[in-house]
Amino acid sequence: MSLENLAIAKTDDLPIKHEGSVHSGKVRSVYWLTAADSARIIDERGYDVSPDTELAVMVISDRISAYEIIWQGEEGLQGVPGKGASLNATALHWFEEFEKAGLAGSHILEAPHPLVWIVQKAAPVMVEAIARQYITGSMWRGYERGEREICGIPLPDDLTNGGKLDELLITPSTKGILTGIPGVPEKDDVNVTRQQILDNYEAFAFNSPEDVDQYEKLLSEGFKIISDQATKANQLLVDTKFEFGYVPNPSGDGYSMIYIDEVGTLDSSRYWDAAAYADGDIVENSKEMFRKVLCDSVPEADVLLNKERMDERWELGESFKVPVEAMMATSDLYKSKAEELIGKPVPEVGDARGEILDALSTFGIVK
Repeated sequence: MSLENLAIAKTDDLPIKHEGSVHSGKVRSVYWLTAADSARIIDERGYDVSPDTELAVMVISDRISAYEIIWQGEEGLQGVPGKGASLNATALHWFEEFEKAGLAGSHILEAPHPLVWIVQKAAPVMVEAIARQYITGSMWRGYERGEREICGIPLPDDLTNGGKLDELLITPSTKGILTGIPGVPEKDDVNVTRQQILDNYEAFAFNSPEDVDQYEKLLSEGFKIISDQATKANQLLVDTKFEFGYVPNPSGDGYSMIYIDEVGTLDSSRYWDAAAYADGDIVENSKEMFRKVLCDSVPEADVLLNKERMDERWELGESFKVPVEAMMATSDLYKSKAEELIGKPVPEVGDARGEILDALSTFGIVK
């Protein structure tokens, strides 16, 4: 039996009127609208944004990426069924919680379908802001090698794998390749210190040194909101990634920093089962589970873990098909944990493409 229609993988070919090329990332496709359509929709929908704001339709897929590869399943399964709706519902919930708490708005203006956001264009801050409450993953691997600082933050000598840190650590890395910054390699996703950001705030696309304090405030207070709600759902928020950008104020007077991308999802965050942790075990409730399945399933896990073997990894990504049971277990995990975190069901999606176009028909942008 073919499972190819159970998940939506291709989202960059929808008949949506747009300008320029469709930007397709690992899981989302972005259709930037024309200036005329943006202005018309802002007026018709009553969005509280600057009238010349550029809008986009952002469509999420059910694709799953890990170790820089987008993976496909056996029997024609192109992604993880329901994953996109689970991610969108989770991120939208947290963005709404942040705004209710008075922290900041987000790039999302409307969610007309479980797989679709209408977003405003923001000038991104070139920092991937990671917050860590426990030591694990790459941080632990570096610590095990003898590293006693991360992003310029000193670490004590008595940490253990999976242990809770004394305080929330903000460990930024570069977003994209930045050039001409002293001490910062010209590579994507390299750790940087707070002082390097302050000394070169313009290169990191901050408007002022004071905005470095602002992004840290939005990060730490947003982390606390997610962590507190996760605890009620018997989950520990271990670490998470936030991204920020600037948008012009609706009044035309200056700019505001907002949350962009996604936040608090099982793709961008690590959650552990709280009860298991209390008993001394770590049970992953995030994409880490899928990564572990991959490592256990492929012929040689080092191909996934060793960046010196990228050519082999790309070949593996083309040839290896993830077992159906692993893809469906991932689907169950994303849906169940999303519902526990946000406290309501994740919307079901049937005919994804048809539903998306129906939802967008009232915007006057479907060809």
